Amino acid sequence: MQRDFTTAKMKDEDWADVQFAYREGIADGNATFETQVPEWEKWDKSHLRDCRLVARAESKVVGFATLTPVSTRRVYSGVAEVSIYVMTSARGIGVGKALLGALIAESERVGIWTLQGGAFPDNAASIALQKACGFREVGRRELIGQMDGVWRDVILMERRSKVVGIEKEGESK
Repeated sequence: MQRDFTTAKMKDEDWADVQFAYREGIADGNATFETQVPEWEKWDKSHLRDCRLVARAESKVVGFATLTPVSTRRVYSGVAEVSIYVMTSARGIGVGKALLGALIAESERVGIWTLQGGAFPDNAASIALQKACGFREVGRRELIGQMDGVWRDVILMERRSKVVGIEKEGESK
């Protein structure tokens, strides 16, 4: 695949392509504990509308990035979990990095101060992508869920905004 792609806001009509990318991520067994793509209504309700992006190459969706609130409690209103899926045919050309960079900018625009991510320990590409975009490893959830009868760990990643939220004592923006 060529390296020419753009990122843009996801439209509702992109759902069929987004589903395909999500289904591909599920099938490869190294992206999520999910076993099937949810129906549009459930997916739509659970993801922040302002923070849904797609990458397009030749007008075809080749990846997507979204945010899910981590809690409905007001105190966590600026904390969200990142999901990024890139089609197998578009991996290794910068789509994931472009999507995550654009998602970070969009999240800060809408007041999100902390992004959380998770990855299976053997998903080195996901961990490297998150680190390249300013995430740091904050922990490991050991044997947190089963996949095909096998218990798996999840590496927890976090990125604190330098432009949104409260500064740590002694730091300046």
